[in-house]
Amino acid sequence: MGVLSDAAWQVLVAAGLAAIVLGIVVLAWPAATLAVVGALFGTYLLVSGILQLAGAFGAHVPRHLRVLGFVSGALSVLLGLLCFRGPAQSILLLALWIGFGWLLRGVMLTATAISAERLPARGWQIALGMISVLAGILLIVLPFGSITALALTAGVWLIALGAVEIVHGVQLRVGSGHRPPRRAGRGLHFRSQPHPQP
Repeated sequence: MGVLSDAAWQVLVAAGLAAIVLGIVVLAWPAATLAVVGALFGTYLLVSGILQLAGAFGAHVPRHLRVLGFVSGALSVLLGLLCFRGPAQSILLLALWIGFGWLLRGVMLTATAISAERLPARGWQIALGMISVLAGILLIVLPFGSITALALTAGVWLIALGAVEIVHGVQLRVGSGHRPPRRAGRGLHFRSQPHPQP
């Protein structure tokens, strides 16, 4: 469990940093084409989906939510691949794919945090889930007339999500703690046996 906790917080911090970097790149590149923005967000959704698939079978995920986690991760991977395939066809489709990816992830994070009462940094997990849901709904509902408007909105949300992920990772690191290593031989008792007489 200690190894899993270490891996979990490191993955969260790395994902948060990646989201912030991607958000800054998108905001700093207003002249990017639809295909470029689609490829960037496709990569993000693809990696996020793979992490969800791996996390669906974690020890902290209740059994009744593992199917939801697996479906959420698989759909995020599919949406990421769709961003690579046809982003140049429509700004609306790209916004929908990104929005559904965030919505699915947010629902999974929130449901897991609510069900697992002993989850470290549970409050931050719920906050990250709710922010992801809100960002997904925003991208699905709002129409975007240009790639610049979509990139600006999604870039801001990426930076916000990344910041919360980093804080969540740090809180998970602090909340999980580390047990001191057990000393060799502790708990083992040897009884002295009388030397057999010839």
